[in-house]
Amino acid sequence: MVPLINGADRTLRWFTEDVWGQFDDDHSRPVAPLFPSERKNADGSSRQVGDDALRGGLKDAAKAHLPGWGEKLTPHVLRHFCASQLYETGLDLLAIQEVLGHSWIAATMRYVHVQQTRVEDAWAAGTERAAMRLEGLIR
Repeated sequence: MVPLINGADRTLRWFTEDVWGQFDDDHSRPVAPLFPSERKNADGSSRQVGDDALRGGLKDAAKAHLPGWGEKLTPHVLRHFCASQLYETGLDLLAIQEVLGHSWIAATMRYVHVQQTRVEDAWAAGTERAAMRLEGLIR
């Protein structure tokens, strides 16, 4: 399972509909790689792009489009960002644990980075709820 955030679903749809088939004659077979390499298997089918190619592509893209992030932006950093975005948009920690494939919720909690404004908003909302409960007792 891969969450598609920030419009990634549109990009993936474009890739699978307009680009994917150009890499392999039979890209619709069940074991066809989503991200094929120009290298071929012995039977002529496309191989899957390796981790190094994806890391290198991310590094090159970060250098070109995100000055200062070229060496810092890695797939692991994106994993933390994704977990934090999922939490920020309301997905609970147990669901995020499932998405990330963690066995322990403690590992998932290390991936979620909460923005200070969310902490402050939660504090204010909790204080307001407590005040409303106490208001009924004072009368």
